[in-house]
Amino acid sequence: MENLRFKALETLSKNSEDVKVASPTKITSVFGENVFTLDVARAFLSDEAYKSLAASVKTGKKIERALGNQIAFGIRAWAESKGVTHYTHWFQPLTGTTSEKHDSFFTIKGDGTPIEQFEGEALIQQEPDASSFPNGGLRATFEARGYTAWDPTSPAFILESGLGKTLCIPTIFVSYTGESLDTKTPLLRSIEALNKHGVAVAQYFDRNISKITATLGWEQEYFLIDAGLANARPDILLTGRTVFGHNSAKNQQLEDHYFGSIPDRIYNFMRDFEKESYKLGIPLRTRHNEVAPAQFECAPIFEEANLAVDHNMLLMDVMNKVARKHNLKVLFHEKPFAGVNGSGKHNNWSLSTDTGVNLLAPGKTPKTNLMFLTFFVNIIKAVHDYADLLRASIASAGNDYRLGANEAPPAIISIFIGKYLTEVLNEIKSRVGDNFTEQDEILLKLDIHKNIPELLLDNTDRNRTSPFAFTGNKFEFRAVGSTANCAIPITVINTIMADTLKKFKEQVDGLIDGGEKKEVAIMEVIKQYIVASEKVLFEGDGYSEEWHKEAERRGLPNIPQTPKALDAYVTETAKSLFETNGIYNHAELEARHEIMLEEYIKKVQIESRILGELCTSHILPPAIKYQNILLQNIKGLKELDLDIETYNNQKNILKKISLHISEASALVESMIEARKKANKITDSREKAIAYAETIKAAFFDKIRYHVDKLELLVDDQFWVLPKYREMLFIR
Repeated sequence: MENLRFKALETLSKNSEDVKVASPTKITSVFGENVFTLDVARAFLSDEAYKSLAASVKTGKKIERALGNQIAFGIRAWAESKGVTHYTHWFQPLTGTTSEKHDSFFTIKGDGTPIEQFEGEALIQQEPDASSFPNGGLRATFEARGYTAWDPTSPAFILESGLGKTLCIPTIFVSYTGESLDTKTPLLRSIEALNKHGVAVAQYFDRNISKITATLGWEQEYFLIDAGLANARPDILLTGRTVFGHNSAKNQQLEDHYFGSIPDRIYNFMRDFEKESYKLGIPLRTRHNEVAPAQFECAPIFEEANLAVDHNMLLMDVMNKVARKHNLKVLFHEKPFAGVNGSGKHNNWSLSTDTGVNLLAPGKTPKTNLMFLTFFVNIIKAVHDYADLLRASIASAGNDYRLGANEAPPAIISIFIGKYLTEVLNEIKSRVGDNFTEQDEILLKLDIHKNIPELLLDNTDRNRTSPFAFTGNKFEFRAVGSTANCAIPITVINTIMADTLKKFKEQVDGLIDGGEKKEVAIMEVIKQYIVASEKVLFEGDGYSEEWHKEAERRGLPNIPQTPKALDAYVTETAKSLFETNGIYNHAELEARHEIMLEEYIKKVQIESRILGELCTSHILPPAIKYQNILLQNIKGLKELDLDIETYNNQKNILKKISLHISEASALVESMIEARKKANKITDSREKAIAYAETIKAAFFDKIRYHVDKLELLVDDQFWVLPKYREMLFIR
């Protein structure tokens, strides 16, 4: 049968030889070899230039432009020693991906002499077109100027692609008028706000603390399928997921794929992309089979949040490139296959000090336990107060398919902390009276000293149904989608934590000014925060219907669809939060809201179009062809008056096929009409809601039901789309 499905299957059966992968070497021998680290800089820069760069990386001190030429000269010398001919400013616009525009070191002097050149101006600043990227109305088409500006805290690196090598300079991206047009700028601002207010609180306990760093360890889940099979699925190529496809007889019900033996072809791919990642300084540590068939995961060692975000975005690019070498397709979509688990990107977030302390790890003394409790309770209060913003930060068309689907946390934001810390918080909350006496303070110190050190890394159970869970020395934000840029949720977490710490210090200082001892004042405010935020704590099954009812009773927001979830970004509370902490101004916030609504509309629109196109051109023709074969066969049986039972059986099959053809066709036509109506709506929010409710919710599953039934009824030789059993199980 001549169609892409069978051609891909034929190629698969013949392709027994995998791509050759270089023999393994010690990771340390290649780690960071394509990164301009401070150690590398020491060899290529003058003392003055090196000290300026090091100060910028370690303390955030601005680099003098006068030293820009020296640093640029050193970076070029290093890059050219590795065969690099071009450079680019590498940035993260509001497209959800990364961007780059390559320029060569080659130029011609006024007298016609060709030379290689890379000056400080080219390193520090470039000018891409600001109106051609999503800008939410901040820039008009005729207002095209925008700037990328070097971020020295994330080191330059060399990206190898094909036979070429490009020097990449991580940068921020802002408009001509100064508004942020990327995800890195607000992330950097949030890191600074958290550092400022975190240090102020941490110095209650240790005056030597002068810097607090937000750290991030992401876990990247993904699917891998054969590229030939993916190419035979237009829905995968255009949307990253299958809009049709009946479950195979076997999927994940035996739970035999999870942590199972990694197939050879996949293992070779993993080794290959890991090596490329190590060269780029991405500290990958873990690889394994995930729950769903053809699903896998990788995870790195924790890093400073800004660098971790850059590394995750870079990793996804590397994985896509390496997959092509192995004739594989990486699917990062949150729900590429119905009926099996989707993919997340768990964001493990914590705080560390420049004195070497993890602020979310219990200490060994009453003093350090009190510091832990302070930061621990503040994040609980922050999540409680801004749960709607956290939900908005992980909202996307793809993640809507995954959240709450008996595999991922629900859209209800809650916190799991485990029974030991629950007991500690309950003990603090149960103290009689509004104030703590000096004696109470001593007792609490002893109680905290007694209880919290028992909380070892493995002494708090994991709750896979919780969207925001404490896991021993960090919080795991499990609700983040696999395609997400981590910068968006981490910016929100940093900001709400910074704001809560700022208010905490104001309250504690007020009590101290009123005559309270410092430790007593801290405990009084901690108790207030526990009482005020306890409804966001939940230790049970977040998937259960009972929790949905309980959450509603508690007044916790539950917004399953992205368009309405995004409202949280433009409330007066959110505007005040972001503006007072210097993260977004009102224009930047409104622009992002508009951009995210537009992105949602376009993604659902694309899914609707490909769904209709596949149904009309890929599903119905073979179904009708098989219908006609059955019809002719039934006519023959009737004319010969033979085998009445077979005649009746085939007649019933024909009726079912005819019904599903008719229903699917009619639903597609109705969906197209609904899309036309939605497209007439001019307000982005109303249009997004219309796409969510009158198109996606009203038609997608209904059309899929009839198409998936046809897949079971139509002769396999006529079915042109690769089936789930082929994509998920053929290696």
